Amino acid sequence: MRDGKLVLDRKFVEGMRLYAEKWNGPVGCLLPDNFSDQLFTGTFDPASIPFEVRLHPRTRRVTATELDGYDVVLCSGDSEQHLHLAELCKRVGKPVFFTIENIPETRRQIVMLDRKKSLLKKMKSVAMVHYHERRRRRAFALADGLQANGYPAARRYRADNANVLLYLDNRIDAGLLGTQAEMAARRDRLMAGKPLRLIHSGRLEPLKGSQDLVPIACRLRDQGVDFMLDIFGGGSLEGDIRAEISRCGLQNHVRLRGVADFATELVPHARKNSDIFVSCHRQSDPSCSYLENMGCGLAIIGYDNRMWDALARESGAGWALPLGHWRALADRLASLDKDRLAIAKAADNARRFSGQHLLEREFDMRVRFLKDAVTPC
Repeated sequence: MRDGKLVLDRKFVEGMRLYAEKWNGPVGCLLPDNFSDQLFTGTFDPASIPFEVRLHPRTRRVTATELDGYDVVLCSGDSEQHLHLAELCKRVGKPVFFTIENIPETRRQIVMLDRKKSLLKKMKSVAMVHYHERRRRRAFALADGLQANGYPAARRYRADNANVLLYLDNRIDAGLLGTQAEMAARRDRLMAGKPLRLIHSGRLEPLKGSQDLVPIACRLRDQGVDFMLDIFGGGSLEGDIRAEISRCGLQNHVRLRGVADFATELVPHARKNSDIFVSCHRQSDPSCSYLENMGCGLAIIGYDNRMWDALARESGAGWALPLGHWRALADRLASLDKDRLAIAKAADNARRFSGQHLLEREFDMRVRFLKDAVTPC
């Protein structure tokens, strides 16, 4: 709370609004009271949001008392603090579902890329990853079902619970989907040989591979590719990236655009001023950046982590290069600059696939999945 208002992640609020809209009954959430990420937060009057928010001390376990009055419980399976709810809900007779998106490989990557931890602390953290994974799988076996965000999580945990719903998280709805006119304009521009327009967005952190963006740009320039790379977002690497742009003399090829509002700034720019989304994600998390940029009509090039490799094969929306090989990624971009038809075809596939997984459809599917367990009063 701040001055009587809630400080919440804006993406979270968007998702909760949809749950409140589609669930035919009251919706509430229990949140930890020490949320600290300020990059994508907003302040909200509790009376202005269509769901109840109760704050809970992170250091205290949720008990049956906090669940009183609710017919079904949905909680994060990525959080170790919620895993005990599987046994608790079974004991009090409440259906319980978990959402899950990260697999053990991703958790280990998150630990090893943490620049604040010593090697000894990283080894201890990896051991804890495996300990909590055993707890997670036991909890999932007790749950009424799982909502798995992305292919890796669905494949990993289907052995623990037969009732798994695969969904693809993103914020593109019918109103934000790239138009046919925009697709035609992009294709015409590509085929006319205009400079290649690249975009990257998200947290500028080592975990997201943001350190590879400037080296990729340098290699493209040195190969004579005429391009512009727009980088949206903020994070711990922002200062390093700005310094590298200057040191390498890339001011005419790379622009740092800062944090942009998703619907009013980032999406319009991607739809009208971009050709390819450049993803350097090393980990296999189901980043919503994939579906969101595909919905803007953009082809995607990225590393072959488990999520993007599967999504690229399923959608035909782009290209997956060996993990962490930024030179190979840059070289593929250089070859695509000479094969504009391939970019246009991948863009068409991207928009088509994302159009099949719009925000409304994914949430309708997720709410139906929960409604099957209970009929709210």
